[in-house]
Amino acid sequence: MPLQGRVGIITGAARGIGRACADAFLRSRAAGVAIADIDEAAGAEAARALDPTGERTLFVPADVTRRADHDHVVSRTLERFGRLDILVNNAGIAGRPGTLETQAEGELDRIWAINVKGVYFACQAAHAHFVKAGYGRIVNVASIAGKEGNPGLAPYSMTKAAVIGLTKAYAKEVAQSGILDNSVAPAVIETDILKQVTPQVREYMVSKIPMGRTGRPEEVAELVVFLSSERLSFSTGSCYDISGGRATY
Repeated sequence: MPLQGRVGIITGAARGIGRACADAFLRSRAAGVAIADIDEAAGAEAARALDPTGERTLFVPADVTRRADHDHVVSRTLERFGRLDILVNNAGIAGRPGTLETQAEGELDRIWAINVKGVYFACQAAHAHFVKAGYGRIVNVASIAGKEGNPGLAPYSMTKAAVIGLTKAYAKEVAQSGILDNSVAPAVIETDILKQVTPQVREYMVSKIPMGRTGRPEEVAELVVFLSSERLSFSTGSCYDISGGRATY
């Protein structure tokens, strides 16, 4: 079991890719999974559904735009499970679709705060613990939009490019500290985030995928499990595409 005895935090784990990752972690025999999400009802339900005994899941309400909330998630995880080995930064939004000239500054700030500052703050909150332990695995969920850009989603595309850049920079800072930091770049995945885009944008994105379909959350979760495990030993700062063939470079 690749995550035997390990403990991880997954942001935005109430649904979609985050919830699929939490499920995959538990099936991989993780000792504990902290589900961090702003949606308290959905987060608590996910924790109960994934582990009815409550022995290996912990729900912690968190607004990823607030640094203090990340510190709270880390402290609660350590208090409950006694260790922290993995951080999966999954929380993110697509934002309102629209061309560049129609995007409001407030919407731009909201997307940036969740998609970029949320990842930055989470890494900051876990940093000292990982360095002290001499071990850590971080997986940041970016997007193929961060590499290629999606028209009508400029703010989302630029924030996901920023996540990839942050991953590369921070990975180099801690490369000799036992901490490996990588990102994944999914193409269109069948999650609630698709409800935030128009049918035209969705059709455009799917048309770019040679396999001709959207991905499934559990397919992304399998890649995240590998990147979160000890099996990964000589890769950091990388961005792993999971795109149905859209990205082949």
